[in-house]
Amino acid sequence: MNFAHTDPALTAVVDRWTAGADRETLNGLLDRLGRDAAGRLSELADIADKNPPVLQQFDKAGDRVDRISYHPAYLELCRAAYNEYGLSAMSHRKGLHGWDSVHPPLAKYLASYIFVQAEFGLACPVSMTDAAARTLRMFGDPAVFSPWIDALTSTDPEQAKTGAMFMTEIQAGTDIACTETRAERDGDGWVLTGKKWFASNPDADVIITLARFPGGQDGSTRGVGMFMVPKTLGSGERNNLTIDRLKDKLGTRSMPSGEVTLNRAHALQVGELDRGFRQMAEMVNTSRLSNAMRSSALMRRAVREAVEHSKSRVVFGKRLFEQPLMRATLLPLALDAEASLALVAYSAQCLQAADGGDEQARALIRVLTPIAKHFVCKRARVVTGEAMEVRGGNGYIEEWANARLVRDAHLGSIWEGSSNVIALDVLRCLRKFNSHRTVAGAMTDILSTVGPDCEAGAGVLLRRWEELVEEGDRLISGSDDAAQAASAKYADELARAVMATLLFDLADHGIRHGNGYRSLLVANSYLAGLAGKVPSAALGNLDVITDGGDVELDDARDVVAEFLSVAGGHR
Repeated sequence: MNFAHTDPALTAVVDRWTAGADRETLNGLLDRLGRDAAGRLSELADIADKNPPVLQQFDKAGDRVDRISYHPAYLELCRAAYNEYGLSAMSHRKGLHGWDSVHPPLAKYLASYIFVQAEFGLACPVSMTDAAARTLRMFGDPAVFSPWIDALTSTDPEQAKTGAMFMTEIQAGTDIACTETRAERDGDGWVLTGKKWFASNPDADVIITLARFPGGQDGSTRGVGMFMVPKTLGSGERNNLTIDRLKDKLGTRSMPSGEVTLNRAHALQVGELDRGFRQMAEMVNTSRLSNAMRSSALMRRAVREAVEHSKSRVVFGKRLFEQPLMRATLLPLALDAEASLALVAYSAQCLQAADGGDEQARALIRVLTPIAKHFVCKRARVVTGEAMEVRGGNGYIEEWANARLVRDAHLGSIWEGSSNVIALDVLRCLRKFNSHRTVAGAMTDILSTVGPDCEAGAGVLLRRWEELVEEGDRLISGSDDAAQAASAKYADELARAVMATLLFDLADHGIRHGNGYRSLLVANSYLAGLAGKVPSAALGNLDVITDGGDVELDDARDVVAEFLSVAGGHR
């Protein structure tokens, strides 16, 4: 088994967004990682999940140590993620895996997508380490933070440090203006006092956090500054922070989350004091897109587990995969997984362009990030749950991967803002930037350039985008209560339309480059599924959708023709 080789959706996005030597280099990395993730790393992840970390607060002499002990399987996963594959360094270090420059976001996200299919929990500190380095580089004084950035992005196990983001307090999870942790001047630096309630990777070497500063606006995010808290001081002494306990979590059991008290912990100011929350938002948004990627990976692993089981399990004298109802069950799961990856890949491309100064891309990534976080993370809960049911009673048993996938999937829609918080972020984007029109314009441009084989589906979507613009205009012009109540549903409608559009973009690219009509089959099938239709042509070619291969053009076209004749268009 190789998670890269068995994923036609991955092949499609690599072909769409890379070329030449970059594609060859990336495929080499994905091939190696895909084989490792399907074998060694998955086995390690199963062991680490069943052997969670343990907090030792005091040593035998009664001295406070706050030492977290990890199972060797988790430590081996850490070596693979940080050192062997350099997942947290790919966006920062040149020359990794034969890439001449730093890897573009797409390469990092696709490599992480493969890794997460084996291990989800560790991907959180990996992402935070990457995001911490990015945040310090964007806002920190280079003279102060360059050594820390070098350590956060190192692949040398003797030099590398990990990062974390401590935001949540008991009274300030969603409402950062309620932050109570206080910062006081201490010579050239600061000391912080307060309690952080949900701190993942609590023994991180580098902690990015928020605290109120003297003279700042009370009850406002403008009164909250960003600070970097090192675990260990320059003298070698431990900083003044304690890990009070570890959380007993539903999922991500391999990776610790805890409660941390800062007791005049020494800290360094990052950026402008009164822009701490805005700066933290950069780190949060990076993590949100990573969350969508991870949820997409969980969906893909769940689909792979369901397909493999259904192909080997014989019921009533016939393989499950050959039975019509099972095909109708598997089809939307596979389509959701593929559509989600298309959205993550496109968002990664927008992020790269935005970092390069492209204002249109910046406007897109501003709203695509919460759209992806809202829909993909929540959908992963459904897909992993349905896939578990495909395996029957065995799927509910912890010896199989399904139970862990379901447990982990529930965290994606909670971390970095629960779904309602994210939906309100989408609404703010609409009100402040007319982001629904920005997205509609970009998607309309894509649909307007597709070739004749994609025109039928593109026409349906062009009409849908007109409807969504009108719906968005009504949403932001109506009452605030009505807009808030409808924001989640509208965010999901945007997500579905974006993903459908991007699937047609992939299909058009594949056809133009002689890669066949599989992606057109996928795009038309997803579009039909949005209207609740289960096209017979898609069911008959399910193996091509789940495992790759090609179909005749007529089969790919029949899906949308059947849909249009029955539905009379997209609703």
